[in-house]
Amino acid sequence: MNLAIPLGEYAIADSGDLLTPTLLIYQEAVDANIATTIRLLDGRPDRWRPHVKTAKLAWVMQRMLDHGIRQFKCATTRELETLCALGAPDVLLAYPVVGANTRRVAALAAAYPGTRVSALVEGPAQIAQWRGAPVSLFIDINPGMDRTGVGADVGAVLALARGIGDAGLPFAGLHWYDGQIGSVPPEERESVAHSGYDRLLKIAAGLGRSGAPAPELITSGTPAMPHALTHAGLADAGIPHRISPGTPVYGDTTSLSQLPAAWGYRPAALVLAAVVSRPRPRRITCDAGSKSVGADAGVPTCAVVGHPDWEPARPSEEHLPINLPAGAEPPPIGAQLYLLPRHICPTINNFDAAAIVSGGRALRLEPVTARGHEPGTV
Repeated sequence: MNLAIPLGEYAIADSGDLLTPTLLIYQEAVDANIATTIRLLDGRPDRWRPHVKTAKLAWVMQRMLDHGIRQFKCATTRELETLCALGAPDVLLAYPVVGANTRRVAALAAAYPGTRVSALVEGPAQIAQWRGAPVSLFIDINPGMDRTGVGADVGAVLALARGIGDAGLPFAGLHWYDGQIGSVPPEERESVAHSGYDRLLKIAAGLGRSGAPAPELITSGTPAMPHALTHAGLADAGIPHRISPGTPVYGDTTSLSQLPAAWGYRPAALVLAAVVSRPRPRRITCDAGSKSVGADAGVPTCAVVGHPDWEPARPSEEHLPINLPAGAEPPPIGAQLYLLPRHICPTINNFDAAAIVSGGRALRLEPVTARGHEPGTV
């Protein structure tokens, strides 16, 4: 967590005009991180299907479109609607929706015929609920994360692929989210990830031999991204393969520790906070508790930019205590801190708007367009 990030790169001249806590998004860093990902994919934006559960802002999604990205992945109907309204050509709702949520996705797909909308299925009942909808279907395979997906068995996947065709729906491909790689010891990650990709390719080959070829393979969020790029079989499978990390567009302490430093990713989203108390020597408290900086990834929830030896403690809803090392000069009450979240995705979702920073100044506020969930109907 002790990332040595120079404060000078992120301090803004007019920060005293901003309420705290405030979400800051740095325009140049966002563009650089998008460009870095495309560069790592041999300059081919068509090999990236970014998950916009991280991006959340229509402003950032538009920048992705401006960089040539045409395929996207999302988790909520609000994210889906945001992408459709922007004119994104191809969006996968990578969440196993059911009931009224299915009907809402079908309605969005009908309302935006210029966007190819896809969904995930893992069983016959889920296929049946999409019958007659203008939606394509990916088969979600369980790669060992044990969260969603059908077992990684050729016969089971083939039966689903045929079931999709029998329902009169387009079969879009295979979805393999191996997020569990992040909990594997670093020295074992590539071997474990590659073993999984070998299994995926065997399933894809079996579908092809049986007359139900998969049009696309989707793998790899942020933890598995480096290992997808070193697996030659994915690139040579004769099937379009796309990785789907979303976190690198902003970065956080977790992703920056998982991805090679030489790749050049840098933080593009911080939370500006203010010191509100000095309850005892060597402890300060700022106004960025769990309702500001996402706490789902554990403690510490963030790092203090420019102070790698300061240790954020367990937050409460609105308070974040920070322990200072011996000999450190405590900042005065009212001093501002720049916090790099441990998990940026839920942090973005905590804010209604973000201050867009460019050239060392906060230029304007942009809404966090896809925040939260759409309300139900009554």
